[in-house]
Amino acid sequence: MRNALHTSSLTSLPLLARGKVRDNYAVGSDRILMVASDRISAFDVIMGEPIPGKGELLTQLSLFWFARLGHVCPNHLTGDAPESVVAPAEVPQVQGRAMLVQRLKPVPIEAVVRGYLAGSGWKEYQQGQSVCGVPLPAGLKNASPLPEPIYTPAAKAEMGAHDENITYERTVEMVGPQLAAQIRDTAIALYKEAAAFALTKGLIIADTKFEFGLDAGGQLVLMDEVLTPDSSRYWPADGYADACARGENPPSFDKQYLRDWLEAVRINGQPWNKTPPAPRLPQQVVEKTAAKYREALERLTA
Repeated sequence: MRNALHTSSLTSLPLLARGKVRDNYAVGSDRILMVASDRISAFDVIMGEPIPGKGELLTQLSLFWFARLGHVCPNHLTGDAPESVVAPAEVPQVQGRAMLVQRLKPVPIEAVVRGYLAGSGWKEYQQGQSVCGVPLPAGLKNASPLPEPIYTPAAKAEMGAHDENITYERTVEMVGPQLAAQIRDTAIALYKEAAAFALTKGLIIADTKFEFGLDAGGQLVLMDEVLTPDSSRYWPADGYADACARGENPPSFDKQYLRDWLEAVRINGQPWNKTPPAPRLPQQVVEKTAAKYREALERLTA
């Protein structure tokens, strides 16, 4: 595996933006080169240490799912090779970790779908037996399966701020009833299809988030990354039942291991306050996080 890439530095294309993980470059007026770095974020804070190979794994998984779910919703891939739009000396920075995509008008909604109760959804459920305004049955535990997958959107935040859980009614106010319903229904259909396939590989997709954009004709297009360990909770089916019975987080192939480590770490005797700067990640945490991402890819694509 090549050296870790914390931040790309292409000079042959204009830089549009750096996100938590991806560096986006303009390719003319109608395309974007998305370079997945090896940066990792947790609690919306970017860690100082990269996870070697992570960007390539994210890209491979996204390409896998885009191909598998293309019949549910069109995606932003152009089919052109990312290496074709950069200077020869810059090819190593993009090879295996970049996607050349259509330039879309992003919809400012994170389309979150939950099939199980976990993370912020579990915390919200404990307070009022609902998640993002969706009422749920009494008696659920952490990691419980939901009767049906639920759509719990979030409003995309500015860089460095936390995304905000919102109600479906709020999405109607933001984008109108027709587009809000289309995003909800498409996100749930994508989740159901992916979750059913993942189960055949011994993996549970507890929840995930999708991002969409509109093309020049107003068509809804799936964009950014899709069903990666950065945007989804992957649990092994064989370890799930015991953990669920205990009301614990099941072992996972995503960044939950990193989140759990960060929740437990102490700085000068105090818990980390989840604001920059992030604690320094020990080599063991870096390696174990990388291994979990690798296993998700290997299980799904075996």
